[in-house]
Amino acid sequence: MNRARVIEYLAARLVVFSLAWLPAQVFAKLLDWMIPRLRRTALRNLELAGFDDRELIVKGVFQSIARVMVSFAKLPRINKQNAHQWIRYEGLENFTAAQARGRGVLVATGHLGNWELSAYTHALMTAPMHIVVRPLDNPRIDAFVERRRALSGNHIIRKKEAAREILRALKAGDAVGILIDQNTTPEEGVFVDFFDRKACAGTAFVKFAHHSGAAVVPGFALWSEQEKRYVLRFYPEVAMSGDVQADTQQVHSVLETVIREYPDQWLWIHRRWKTRPPGEPGLY
Repeated sequence: MNRARVIEYLAARLVVFSLAWLPAQVFAKLLDWMIPRLRRTALRNLELAGFDDRELIVKGVFQSIARVMVSFAKLPRINKQNAHQWIRYEGLENFTAAQARGRGVLVATGHLGNWELSAYTHALMTAPMHIVVRPLDNPRIDAFVERRRALSGNHIIRKKEAAREILRALKAGDAVGILIDQNTTPEEGVFVDFFDRKACAGTAFVKFAHHSGAAVVPGFALWSEQEKRYVLRFYPEVAMSGDVQADTQQVHSVLETVIREYPDQWLWIHRRWKTRPPGEPGLY
């Protein structure tokens, strides 16, 4: 590994160590100040989605990201005995009823609330699951992050080798969590209506459901300011029709509904509408 990547790894370790002791608000302000393009992207996305009070929502977005990062830094301290201090369930029956059928559960989730903590604590409070991740560019950072994610017993599936592993897990009746909310290419997806604009969404998720017969259950760990902890909420199962376009639209419509309820907890800093239908100009 070259020197630059070693330095990058050491810097990442230092950041994680610092986050275990820094208040989330401090990190939120630092992130906003150090990488101004993130704010610009978030404001543009909120404009495209038709939101008012965009500055207020963006402030909440950075606070949400900070909470995710701080909790990630503290994962080694979270165990079965204290997990309830961080998170509680709501709608768990939607998940358990789906899993009881024995054909596996595909948890449709996204960069909404705390996607790291949700899978981590679900393993502690119910049972380990499989989580699909994209490997990071720096191998040392990637190994460090993966070790943390697996501390509660979850099984990591790397995106490049995902198909076979996902189908094997579902055949065994296990749960697999997949982030469904990022932009993709036309070769890998279809265009769906998302906040009244066309967005290119990956089709692999619903194809796994069609192939395996697994249940599709949306799930998100959403911050409760009143409780000062997260609520891991499982929504009712989304019935699959077998039509790739229609089913991809279905799961994204559920996602949009939840984002509209918690707009300051979604990762608006991602250029979600980057891929455009043929002939349409870019939006960024």
